[in-house]
Amino acid sequence: MTKKRSYTACLLTFLLCAGAPGCKRTVSVELDNAPSRVVIEGEITDEAGPYLVKITRTVNFSDANTFPPVTGAAVQIRDSTEGQSYVLTEASPGMYETSGFTGKPGHLYSLVVQADGQRYTAVSTMPAIVRLDSVSFALNTDFNGKKDLNAVVNFQDPFGIVNYYQFIEYLNGELIPNTFVFEDRLSDGRYIEQPLFNDSAYLKKGDTLQLKMYCIDKNIYNYFFSLLQVTPNNGFQAATPDNPISNLTGGALGYFSAHTVNRAKLAVY
Repeated sequence: MTKKRSYTACLLTFLLCAGAPGCKRTVSVELDNAPSRVVIEGEITDEAGPYLVKITRTVNFSDANTFPPVTGAAVQIRDSTEGQSYVLTEASPGMYETSGFTGKPGHLYSLVVQADGQRYTAVSTMPAIVRLDSVSFALNTDFNGKKDLNAVVNFQDPFGIVNYYQFIEYLNGELIPNTFVFEDRLSDGRYIEQPLFNDSAYLKKGDTLQLKMYCIDKNIYNYFFSLLQVTPNNGFQAATPDNPISNLTGGALGYFSAHTVNRAKLAVY
């Protein structure tokens, strides 16, 4: 089956692993032109808003990396658990902003976007928060015998509950262009000590590391995991393929995620 890719504003190509550290796969992807499509990226967290929903259009691989914003859209988020709806305002071209509410674990959220005569929807349930205990560091040897320093996340996975996690790192204020996702299928109820392997960013003693730990739902885990299956490498790109498993309906690319957030900031040692 031929795979095609379309390009958009701020989606990453992710390093994604489900339980096995450092798992990677290389897939050949045909860089054909494709019709322009709407891309929606939105999130709600358990931290105080405002929250943003970004709406853009894809461009062809051969075009300049200028990704047109979708303006004039009608965007609404609904807390289906409480029966409350929130209308977003367009803060800047293609950037739609909430006001006046904070996401709550256990609540089901719906996103509805009406743009250019087309309706797009998504749902996401915010999981219960799992606390990040600490971040440590470990030396690991790569295939060339080089020793790399990697962060290790330490936390207790709840027993009897299916959990999905996502980790994002910033090194000296710069985003590390790999995101790590993890499910507890093989480690339910265990104390997790998981290294976050980064092929393109190298930690050094004295650096400052900022780390975010998200508890995500199954649909968002499936999106980021499936993204790996259709991308040719694991580096940073301003791109999204057109066939990851998205929770958006109506033919849009991207995702809508309701998740909890843990943060850590520390010096690399």
